[in-house]
Amino acid sequence: MSERYDGGASGGFDGAHHALRELVLAATVRIHRTGVGYALDEPDTFLGSGFFIAPNWVLTCAHVVHGEGGEEVAVVYESGPEEGSSVVTGQVAATLPEHLERRLGASWPAPDLALVRLREPVGHDCVYVSERPTAQYGEGRVFYAGWTVTGGQLQILDGFLSVQGTIGGWSSGVQMRLGQNDLPNGVSGGPVIDPVRGEVIGVLKSRADHGNGGTSTGIERLRTLQVPPGAVRTEHDDVYQTVFHAHDRYHRDRQQPSDSRRPTWADVQGELGARPGRTLDPDRRGELLGRLAELPPPDTTRDLLDLLDSLPNFQVPSVMPAPRGWRDGLGVLYENAQRDGALKLVLDYAMLVMAFPRLATPSNLAAEQALWDWVKQASTGLDPGYRSRLARQRARHLGQRRSRTHTGSGEAPRRGAHGRPPQERSTDPGPRLTVLLEVLPRGWEPDRCDWSISVARADGEVTRLHEAERAPLDDLASYVVAPLAEAFRRCDESERPVALHAALPHQLLGLAVDEWRLRPDGPPLGAQRPVVVRCSDRDQLPGDGEFGTGGTRGDPDEDDDERRDRWSRLHARDAQAEVLDCDDGVREPVPPVAELRGLAPRTVPVLCRLGDQRYEDDSAALGRIVHAGFGVVLWRRWRSRPEAVCGEFHRGAKKAVDDGDGAAFLPDLVHGLRMKVREGLTEAFWADGIALLYDDPHQPLPGAGDLLEAP
Repeated sequence: MSERYDGGASGGFDGAHHALRELVLAATVRIHRTGVGYALDEPDTFLGSGFFIAPNWVLTCAHVVHGEGGEEVAVVYESGPEEGSSVVTGQVAATLPEHLERRLGASWPAPDLALVRLREPVGHDCVYVSERPTAQYGEGRVFYAGWTVTGGQLQILDGFLSVQGTIGGWSSGVQMRLGQNDLPNGVSGGPVIDPVRGEVIGVLKSRADHGNGGTSTGIERLRTLQVPPGAVRTEHDDVYQTVFHAHDRYHRDRQQPSDSRRPTWADVQGELGARPGRTLDPDRRGELLGRLAELPPPDTTRDLLDLLDSLPNFQVPSVMPAPRGWRDGLGVLYENAQRDGALKLVLDYAMLVMAFPRLATPSNLAAEQALWDWVKQASTGLDPGYRSRLARQRARHLGQRRSRTHTGSGEAPRRGAHGRPPQERSTDPGPRLTVLLEVLPRGWEPDRCDWSISVARADGEVTRLHEAERAPLDDLASYVVAPLAEAFRRCDESERPVALHAALPHQLLGLAVDEWRLRPDGPPLGAQRPVVVRCSDRDQLPGDGEFGTGGTRGDPDEDDDERRDRWSRLHARDAQAEVLDCDDGVREPVPPVAELRGLAPRTVPVLCRLGDQRYEDDSAALGRIVHAGFGVVLWRRWRSRPEAVCGEFHRGAKKAVDDGDGAAFLPDLVHGLRMKVREGLTEAFWADGIALLYDDPHQPLPGAGDLLEAP
């Protein structure tokens, strides 16, 4: 429960501020020592507060997470007032000051900030963080939230504090002085919110030694995190860029249509009347920031400052700390622009970001196009001469890029997901042997199946190692793991584990074989080795009419020819992902077979919502795609979370396929993603539950229908 709060931003707490309060409380967490287990409400393990700043990232104080000198903590969060508490392990990824030894009996120096990376993906709300350039805050009051122990029980506390100035001047340790309210133990690490604009501006650092109030550190201090050596080409090279790119994409995606009926931060900011820089409403700002976050960050702060300096009629103010990412540049821009030219300045900035030198990967080109689409829409209503200038700029940029591409100068060669230029791709992406698991349901016993394990050579020779009948389908893994372990032991090469191919009938293609474990405390199979799915009953798929097209089954030989042709053409050129069942968060039925057959040969179908069961024929979606001749399909198992957003999965799947080394490398790529999820690498959490159909028509499965013939 929450303690009562006192008043509002200007003497009253209206509906919009109530909604803002609910958003803040939903994202505020408490931090405990590890090993909390089921004792989620035990005050003795409680260390302090924090809040979700981006999906699977928590911001708190360094003294909170290092209070016990450890690098791992337990994060306890609540998704809603009636949903209870959940706990997940987190690892300290960065602190400010950096490399500070544990302190006992003394206060921690400013900024006293820490970023905690969750060790596994969870669904939760995130705060909206201001992109304002400095900690200077002229309003009279701020809102705060945090956890404390009251009467021997852990409770969330929120309220208002007055702004009483700053401590530290221009130093890196500048803090905001807060007063006129009591700050009990435990709230350190909680968010500080501007109630006028509805955005988080700081982190509660400490309570006053004498009297009420305390201090707050501005979130802009995170810009001083150490920059990795060398040029930064991707967001994942830099924890600051990783966090804020994920933050901006999250809030952009939350504005898309979804199953959730809860208001978003942009909704609430709109109700508050917030209008950053006097030119962008919250929706347009969120969309712009999300599109900027699709592009690689600037290589250095100097590059960003030079870009800002090149803007017409704009002088870059002296900002401490200096802007570091595209969102920071935007904040500097519209906080210091003249009123009558603010929108044009923002558009000019977007055009410069669009033309910034970067690798010409498909995902980068798509992100540039999306940013250009935003610029075109935002410039509607401006004078035609200015709109014409924007169009000429875009055409000039495209022409220069084509010229660099044709001459081979001025732009680094395109690299795929494995970091190799296309001309250096391996011609042997897979091992010579594969372990083959075949599963055959018993039609007269739908809850049981027959199964076998074999070793298959690339030349088609198959050696059966084990087979069994009448295994419970729901507990198949426990029957299969021991024979699988033996097969792997026979086939694994040094530093090159053998791939597992699961040959499944079309009704069971969604079976989570990659999540099975050889032992209870071991890693999932999909994190150990490449695991792909194959369809074992293509010759028994229902006719087109049963898949909703109104037709009948085509000629089997023609279907096989179509399948081989699609496979060959897909593997002869760069692949391109296409999400078939979700449009920016809006659930769609998978198209009928006739429409699927019309997709381009380079297409890799992607399913975002497999298992959602929204439409009557959802269970047949994979079978329908297989029936249309596709041998490569990517999907994720849908975890039913109304507040979840789909944007990261869509973006990650397209980037993995479009920027990758080709369809032949997808089994290895998916294996790598599963390993990263298992290792707790937040940038890969979009791939939680990912699965791959990879069914080579040139390596047919042994004797369709011959497996364990029924008596």
